[in-house]
Amino acid sequence: MSIRTLDDLLGEGVSGRRVLVRADLNVPLDKQTGAITDDGRIRAVLPTLKALVSAGAKVVVFSHLGRPKGAPDPQFSLRPVAGRLGELLGAPVHFAEDTVGDSARSTVEGLADGQVALLENLRFNKGETSKDDAERGAFADQLAAFGDAYVDDAFGAVHRRHASVHDVPARLPHVAGRLVLREVEVLSKLAGEPEHPYVVVLGGSKVSDKLAVIEALLPKVDRLLIGGGMCFTFLKAQGHEVGSSLLEEEMVQTCRNLLERSEGKIMLPVDVVAADAFAPDAAHDTVRADGIPSKRVGLDIGPETVAGFAAALKGARTIFWNGPMGVFEMEAFAHGTRGVAEAIAKADAFTVVGGGDSAAAVRALGLDESNFDHISTGGGASLEYLEGKTLPGIAALEN
Repeated sequence: MSIRTLDDLLGEGVSGRRVLVRADLNVPLDKQTGAITDDGRIRAVLPTLKALVSAGAKVVVFSHLGRPKGAPDPQFSLRPVAGRLGELLGAPVHFAEDTVGDSARSTVEGLADGQVALLENLRFNKGETSKDDAERGAFADQLAAFGDAYVDDAFGAVHRRHASVHDVPARLPHVAGRLVLREVEVLSKLAGEPEHPYVVVLGGSKVSDKLAVIEALLPKVDRLLIGGGMCFTFLKAQGHEVGSSLLEEEMVQTCRNLLERSEGKIMLPVDVVAADAFAPDAAHDTVRADGIPSKRVGLDIGPETVAGFAAALKGARTIFWNGPMGVFEMEAFAHGTRGVAEAIAKADAFTVVGGGDSAAAVRALGLDESNFDHISTGGGASLEYLEGKTLPGIAALEN
């Protein structure tokens, strides 16, 4: 794979040049206050931004946040992100009130060398996500007009065929930022020849979301540990009743086939924490995975399962984890995710946390991020990379 890097761009000199940086600043916001609840994605792009600022570039950052419907929506404004980004950079970030309108033009034109601007949410313009090539291209033309070069440091968006990811780099000299380069290096190692034993931990809600990556990984791994809401469809496939737990009935036969083909590699929970309701204060206790009462809902893996998963992880040399083991946002049902995360952190292995909710869990549970070799910023992107799919944002950088 041949991708030019940020160092290549810096070597050519960027002082006084306008450099567009596609970042992934899609951070969670508190619904009541609008405050940022996890700034991990903002911090992830800092090495690229600081390098460009130090080299005297005029840096124009753009990103999406949430899923607005192609028009301005105040609840998805990037204004709070501009404030936090400025705090982390130690200098004000100039904020444009639109993406390609008068505010964006005047903000970009007013930048001095070494200053940073952030444009408003890209998805406020329907051209960003349009499936119509002409409409998307027209928006890309407007964005590209703001810059002399393009840097993609938004790994969490490289699996999207969006204007800012796929079309803008076709219009400008383009390179991969520090974060994207690191993500590709790490995931290439997992997709190539990882050191064995190779253990993968998968959680999250739905088997259907993870089916393709399970299919891709099963021939390569030594053990596949499955928790989270998706485990109940597998338990059903084994013939167990799962009460009112999350269940994809249409995936039961698929799970049965996977279990038959797995040659014993798949490891499922032997006990779960079952509750009377999906609520933080619901009455709950630990039950056998093959004996979940009819009106109980499984919300976490149990302590015996945590111990079993930890034992499987202990001897691993490579570990990939994607998806929480339970509803970690509720303290009563966070013990499984915490226990497995701690076991991964302690393992004498190359450890990769696969973005999304897993990365959020590491931070929410107060775990030391430095205990993991890599925490991805792209849940969906990392899974699609491991599935062997062509990612539009990566392909655009290779061209």
